[in-house]
This record gives sequence, structure tokens and C-alpha cells, in this order.
Amino acid sequence: MSGRAALTRLTGSGSGECGEKDCPNVYRTEKGSFVVQGDVSQAFTPPEGEGLVEIPESVLREAFRALGW
Repeated sequence: MSGRAALTRLTGSGSGECGEKDCPNVYRTEKGSFVVQGDVSQAFTPPEGEGLVEIPESVLREAFRALGW
């Protein structure tokens, strides 16, 4: 992945937890997968090379609306 410019931002329109700020957010990649930005979660230790983030339900709903789901 070549940085944030290669991602489509689905959230952050002002209706989420952080409004226009950077966190939390959901992005869609050119391949159709998703990148989630949020507070690091300590729920469990993920495998090496993976991470856990926690985002509010309102941010996921905003991403779904952006995709027309």
C-alpha cells in the first residue's frame, strides 16, 4: 500500500465520534478490502503482524452508508 492517498475514506464526514479529525475512520483499498483506524484495543494479543483497533458503531454505520449498504 502506498499511503493514505491510495485509500478511499468512507468516514469522517462529521457524523462520527471525532468529526473531521483523523480518528476513528474506515477506509477502502483499491482491492476492495478495508483499513480501520481507531484506538488500539487490549482485548487480547493478536498474532505477530496483526493489530486490534476499537471503533464506535456510529463509524461503521457511516462507512456502510457511504457504500450504500
